[in-house]
Amino acid sequence: MAAKFLNNVRVICKAGCEESFISATQAWVNPEGMLDAYWAKTGERRYCFVGLWESEKSLVDARPQMIQHLNDVRDLLEELSPELGVTDPVSGTVVTHKG
Repeated sequence: MAAKFLNNVRVICKAGCEESFISATQAWVNPEGMLDAYWAKTGERRYCFVGLWESEKSLVDARPQMIQHLNDVRDLLEELSPELGVTDPVSGTVVTHKG
């Protein structure tokens, strides 16, 4: 099944916390409706998450589980800005896909 919806979250790990952060993300169980999940290292202590979802409803239904995961790793992350906090999340409908 092709993803219909995706979310993306950008974070920065605190110095010395990358191993703990990666271990926590590897141990996390994908919520129901999440088709695939990727973490990319985008710079020094910088990471970007992409989650692929069956639908927007699946993502909305999984928010409590995702918020709990964030709470579990929050102490490992730097504040991006006072407005954003420790994450820069976006989500939306997939408009193109190339396989």
